[in-house]
Amino acid sequence: MVGMGSSTLLPRQPPSLSQKRSFVTFQGEPTEGFNHLVVDERTGHIYLGAVNRIYKLSSDLKVLVTHQTGPDDDNPKCYPPRIVQTCNEPLTSTNNVNKMLLIDYKENRLIACGSLYQGICKLLRLEDLFKLGEPFHKKEHYLSGVNESGSVFGVIVSYSNLDDKLFIATAVDGKPEYFPTISSRKLTKNSEADGMFAYVFHDEFVASMIKIPSDTFTVIPDFDIYYVYGFSSGNFVYFLTLQPEMVSPPGSTTKEQVYTSKLVRLCKEDTAFNSYVEVPIGCERSGVEYRLLQAAYLSKAGAVLGRTLGVHPDDDLLYTVFSKGQKRKMKSLDESALCIFILKQINDRIKERLQSCYRGEGTLDLAWLKVKDIPCSSALLTIDDNFCGLDMNAPLGVSEMVRGIPVFTEDRDRMTSVIAYVYKNHSLAFVGTKSGKLKKVIMSTAAFWQRPSYDQFRGLGRLCGEVLGAAEPRA
Repeated sequence: MVGMGSSTLLPRQPPSLSQKRSFVTFQGEPTEGFNHLVVDERTGHIYLGAVNRIYKLSSDLKVLVTHQTGPDDDNPKCYPPRIVQTCNEPLTSTNNVNKMLLIDYKENRLIACGSLYQGICKLLRLEDLFKLGEPFHKKEHYLSGVNESGSVFGVIVSYSNLDDKLFIATAVDGKPEYFPTISSRKLTKNSEADGMFAYVFHDEFVASMIKIPSDTFTVIPDFDIYYVYGFSSGNFVYFLTLQPEMVSPPGSTTKEQVYTSKLVRLCKEDTAFNSYVEVPIGCERSGVEYRLLQAAYLSKAGAVLGRTLGVHPDDDLLYTVFSKGQKRKMKSLDESALCIFILKQINDRIKERLQSCYRGEGTLDLAWLKVKDIPCSSALLTIDDNFCGLDMNAPLGVSEMVRGIPVFTEDRDRMTSVIAYVYKNHSLAFVGTKSGKLKKVIMSTAAFWQRPSYDQFRGLGRLCGEVLGAAEPRA
């Protein structure tokens, strides 16, 4: 919804159907698009990442401060960028597309990363967007060479008495030698420190990163991992992704490329990334498969929905939007579904897979990282809920898909974004659509014909979403 170039807020009290809905709106410069939005939980101030600008807005969308980030002379083939060494490629005036926007609450600063100069970042003071630092002189400072605004996702892990960590996940656009697809970086207290964005751990053999092997591109020439959402929960950091795969259709001997949605999990304290596990996710309703992830959001279950699902009100639920099928990433079908995953059940599935692999059963099953099938190795050890891997049987893939619980489907106006929260013990979701509509959905317990069991969570459960209202932004 943000990328459309305007921002809308629903009124606090839903009006009657006969009333005309009114909106508070903000529109930037005609030539710029909006890329990312974050809200300061403490003040309600809104930070908006746009093409060539960062905005600070009040809660009623009044402009408080702006910070210009571009354009500037650049060429995406310049590595290192021209601000570090002379580049022989022709330079042209280039827009700076905001690719990541995060609030670092501990140090009261905004991390704003753009598309210029191979993805360098600015650290801006929250109060007035004053530039505190802009590290650019080391290769660790170049986070992503992809110019698409949705290509990078970051998760901050905060500590009370240590420097924080920043987990960065990015598409690499065919340049795996320059950019790891996933890594953990240092967030130093000093915004100008030499170690800002350095890998948490790095030696000759091991580092806090994973790179896509060059062999992968011989199998799938345009392979990449597209990151849709990221979050932390408990002892883990999670990313939701889309990945191309080569599969053989039923009854066929030839392979075709499809896209698979996968959840990636890492331990927060794992500096060697031995805990990397990925599991395919999807949704099915009335025989229709929804497999292309569009958006996701982490929320709590709440008392009412938690009671129906058999989970605690404070348990984490993952709200997801999928479009139909697997074959088209850029031109997704309009049929889409809003689905819920119980995070604990995904973690239970991962634990089962870890336990079976450490019994020596199966292979590592991670085709893009291990082109050859590598068998699991047996080891006598206890694997509990917080197991963080060893330098064996890692990284690891789960082959069987975890299916979400379908809540609501839309056949004509594809859902493209989602947020959710708990209000007076009830779970609510807001979904944005392709045409710019905003739908408010309440999780209705009246539609349950029986409590979902674990097997039903895998695709047989029936949960109904009741649409309370839909609204369109004003022109």
